[in-house]
Amino acid sequence: MPPIFQRLQQSTTMMSRRKFLLLVLGCSTISLLIHQGSQLSWYPKLFPLSCPPLRESPPRAKHTAVAFLKTHKTAGTTVQNILFRFAERHNLTVALPHPSCEHQFCYPRNFSAHFVHPATRPPHMLASHLRFDRAELERLMPPDTVYVTILREPAAMFESLFSYYNQYCPAFRRVPNASLEAFLRTPEAYYRPGEHFAMFAHNTLAYDLGGDNERSPRDDAAYLAGLIRQVEEVFSLVMIAEYFDESLVLLRRLLAWDLDDVLYAKLNARAATSRLATIPEALARAARAWNALDAGLYDHFNATFWRRVARAGRACVEREARELREARQRLLRRCFGDEPVLRPAAQIRTKQLQPWQPSRKVDIMGYDLPGGGGAGPTTEACLKLAMPEVQYSNYLLRKQKRRGGVRSRPEPVLDNPPPRPIRALPRIPQAT
Repeated sequence: MPPIFQRLQQSTTMMSRRKFLLLVLGCSTISLLIHQGSQLSWYPKLFPLSCPPLRESPPRAKHTAVAFLKTHKTAGTTVQNILFRFAERHNLTVALPHPSCEHQFCYPRNFSAHFVHPATRPPHMLASHLRFDRAELERLMPPDTVYVTILREPAAMFESLFSYYNQYCPAFRRVPNASLEAFLRTPEAYYRPGEHFAMFAHNTLAYDLGGDNERSPRDDAAYLAGLIRQVEEVFSLVMIAEYFDESLVLLRRLLAWDLDDVLYAKLNARAATSRLATIPEALARAARAWNALDAGLYDHFNATFWRRVARAGRACVEREARELREARQRLLRRCFGDEPVLRPAAQIRTKQLQPWQPSRKVDIMGYDLPGGGGAGPTTEACLKLAMPEVQYSNYLLRKQKRRGGVRSRPEPVLDNPPPRPIRALPRIPQAT
């Protein structure tokens, strides 16, 4: 028993057991279910005594101007869903791509404010895939925008990229038997710099961040240092996918959000049969060597991430991350049944929740509502919690069009066949 409860028990010798228990419960973390319109809250209302809330005078309001650079295969779709749901609950405008860009901001081209649908401007939030361009984003977003991104360990990320984009990236398509080991043994035999979608095969993190993915820190260490400085100048938080819950704790504290604002369901996850259970050490070394620029970025920001955790109080962050995991499990059980499991798309009866499949060789999993769905605010909140990126983006675009008075043909959320995640786009000559 924690010392504080021991002292309480000692001071209650004349107190009835019932009164003592009530006092202890009043000091403990209490999980409540609150139903407020379509918003659901399953989170500890009181922080444990070892992890007090931030002391600010006056208390900060929730920050609502956020630009999330959604990097590829880094759990970014789950972060995007968190931001989409927050924006909906607070009636915020989310920047969404023009239809000609599909559901990404004309990636892999450099981001331009012209890629944003006019019905979603001016925005409070942005969370769809793009290639970072600081000047264009600052032209679009409010001056007080907080910039956030997420990185993933490069070997694990590259394995995911190789699997997911195997049918889209020419460098991957050339590899016999779709062998990651064969590609990493001699990547130069398959990779063509400047080829369409080549960025998925070499230093994808650096490319997404607006860097030159063909530079090597072995040949030019100053370039990596300069790219790191550019990222640090813009981004208030660089999350780490391997420590997702701890990252969300830092995010919610940065934005003065509540714990229930960052509850989530895991999205866009591959089936176990579509990924390597473990990456052999030699293969991981080869992946990091081939993606040396990404490895340098990750190593730096992983270190700064833990320094930031230390400043916040590691025990405090770990305690709050544990509470987040517990609250998340309660939420998943409430929405998807007593034993919530990720299912193949073919087994998901609720059409809004069927994830897009990149190819016949990759199975993307999702959640389903018990009984195939229903009606009411609880069902709606659970639906949004697990809604894939394409469906949610389409839904938000239609909703924001209606809010802005933009005339559009009505189209059901569910019946839209999800488009391809990427498509060939005309190249724009870069200024020299």
